[in-house]
Amino acid sequence: MAGAIDIVCNLYTPREVRLGQDGIDNTFKKQIRMSPQMRKGVTISQYLKKMDRAGIERSLLIAVRAGDLNVKGSFAIPYKRVYDICQKYPDRFSGLAGVDPTLGVQQLYDLDEAVYDYGFVGAHFYPHWFAMSPDAPQIYPTYARCVELDIPIMMQVGHNLVYQKDRRLPSVARPITLDQVAIDFPDLKLLGIHLGVPWTDEMISMAWKHKNIYIGGDAYAPKHWPKQMVHYANTYGQDKFLFGTDWPVIDPERAVREVEELGFRPGPKEKIMRENALRIFTKIPRKARRKKKK
Repeated sequence: MAGAIDIVCNLYTPREVRLGQDGIDNTFKKQIRMSPQMRKGVTISQYLKKMDRAGIERSLLIAVRAGDLNVKGSFAIPYKRVYDICQKYPDRFSGLAGVDPTLGVQQLYDLDEAVYDYGFVGAHFYPHWFAMSPDAPQIYPTYARCVELDIPIMMQVGHNLVYQKDRRLPSVARPITLDQVAIDFPDLKLLGIHLGVPWTDEMISMAWKHKNIYIGGDAYAPKHWPKQMVHYANTYGQDKFLFGTDWPVIDPERAVREVEELGFRPGPKEKIMRENALRIFTKIPRKARRKKKK
């Protein structure tokens, strides 16, 4: 099998940590058992070594937009910052455009720029940072633009934890909220990332019901993936499940190792680790679609 594709990767260098653009405080870092030496960030060159050791060929890097910037604690990583990294390492990273519905029509122009000028391959939305459910009317124009641009949009579904003690965010994105969106936008590729925990059965039901809903297996170490989710990905949902880490929440080396330990059949494993991402994110460069020689 050619290298894996990590569909959810955050920019977590010393620069982002210093600027408060990582979105997590030391309390959360301790909660996820992040090693002390990692808490100040990891350089891109260091992270590439992690990717190499894990066998990850490409990571989708998020230009995060986390909340209305008029609200204390919100932050955004400029599209240009992610673009520059993708330009430097075009065979290793592709960009995802963060979405801020409070920007109105400007957000639509920004998506155009992300795709046409920066070559981004998808969009990313954090419902809880905006206290805005995935089926809220404010986000509908963005969905329409994603259809026009032929890009998927991923969003965190399920609950969320306390990432920063001074900004406690509501859990507004149960997987069932994708139901009406999928009905209203049948041509929109919707990815519910973070497994939909604790409503994983609900997440599976949405992906089973709608041909345009997919599941991202990220933010939780694979050894903790619910048994019914592993069964789904290994059987009738093998075309609907995609591997991700949500780095720095989950280390890529650990994630790939634990996927191996789950005992996936070869066919489903190749799909969830690589082929599904290439099929859904159609703007990933053609070079990545060529299978490496064995």
